[in-house]
Order: sequence, then structure tokens, then C-alpha cells
Amino acid sequence: MPSISTGDEASLAKEPEKVIPTPVPDEPQVSVQEMPSFTGGEAELYSFLSKSLKYPYDARDLGVQGKVYVEFIVERDGSISNVRIKRGIGAGCDEEAARVVSLMPKWNPGKQNGQPVRVLFVLPIRFVLN
Repeated sequence: MPSISTGDEASLAKEPEKVIPTPVPDEPQVSVQEMPSFTGGEAELYSFLSKSLKYPYDARDLGVQGKVYVEFIVERDGSISNVRIKRGIGAGCDEEAARVVSLMPKWNPGKQNGQPVRVLFVLPIRFVLN
């Protein structure tokens, strides 16, 4: 049986290389092998929030309740930067949530391949009237 040759048999046998993007060193990561954590754990985080948050008077007078989603970066050294409101409820609650997150002590940084990396984190903070 005759065969047809194109001269590219060697290139046809190879599978294309898969390119895996390397993260940019200063670009904050969304998901890492070891996510950042508040020093002392989740219970300490909630304790810090409950002690530090002050329900805004306007929100209290208007009966505003709900969750404020605060986005921030946990830096390689565990410090907090780039605090912003991802989704708010208004009446001063957004500003209060951002203020308290800005006051947080250093976290345990996130790690990728054993190295500390910047991690983008979103923290929901609940405002509830008693």
C-alpha cells in the first residue's frame, strides 16, 4: 500500500506543550495552597470584630441590617492593605466595616509552595440590631 509523506511526521507525533501561566509576583492571588488566617483563628476574628465595631447611629435609627462584604489584600507580612467595600448596605455601615478591617492586626499570610504571597480576601461583616 502506498504511503503519503508530508515530511512533518516528527512534528505530528509530538503533543503541543501546555503552557501554565506563572503568577506575577506582586499580583494578589485569589486561591492559594494555604489561605491567610487571622492570628488566633476564626473565634479571635469574631471577637475582634464584635469588640471593635460600633453600630452607626444612622443605621440604628433607620433599622438598617445586613452584611457588608469587605475586600482587602493580606500582604506577605500579614498586614492588611487595599481595603474596599465589595458590597455594602449603606447608612454608615460600609464605612464602619472598612474602618475596623483597617485596624486589624497582622494575619498569618497565605502561602504558595511554602512562600508567603499576597492574597485577595473577602470578609462578610454582619450588622444586626438587637
